[in-house]
Amino acid sequence: MAKKIIKRLFPSYHRVRDHESLRFFGTLLHDPNLWHLNRRSVAGAFAVGLFVAFLPIPFQMVAAAAVAILVRVNLPISVLLVWITNPLTMGPIYYSAYQLGRRILDLPKVRFRFEWSMAWFTEEMLIIWKPLLLGSLIFSVAAAVTGYIAIRLLWRLHILRRLNWRRQKRG
Repeated sequence: MAKKIIKRLFPSYHRVRDHESLRFFGTLLHDPNLWHLNRRSVAGAFAVGLFVAFLPIPFQMVAAAAVAILVRVNLPISVLLVWITNPLTMGPIYYSAYQLGRRILDLPKVRFRFEWSMAWFTEEMLIIWKPLLLGSLIFSVAAAVTGYIAIRLLWRLHILRRLNWRRQKRG
């Protein structure tokens, strides 16, 4: 059921593959594994998308697409999952990652005043980059592993339920 809904919501791979702005990928987008909805491809896409989502890097969608192409998992799902870190959730997620990294590295609390300026950003980034990166990597790995295992288990449970339903239907 969910597979049919997902297929209806996503554009066809022919349409995306032949899109003018994506021609620079060349034949890389012709791999059918990038568009399949099977247990391996979807679970891998969740792992890729969730891993990249928690990294504090720009152009997360491009990074997720590149990794999905490299490991040959479902491209649209990988790219969509990076939107977990959107403008509303980015602050709390990266603050939590910073706090986790700070505690692991046993660094003292740093008080700072927020300003919308490039100078403030570069100065503060020099102070917080190590704990932020460590916390983000921990969140990324934990989310990727959890997402991968959860999708594999949920897919397996769905298959078992369908088999049991078919057996009961037969008699």
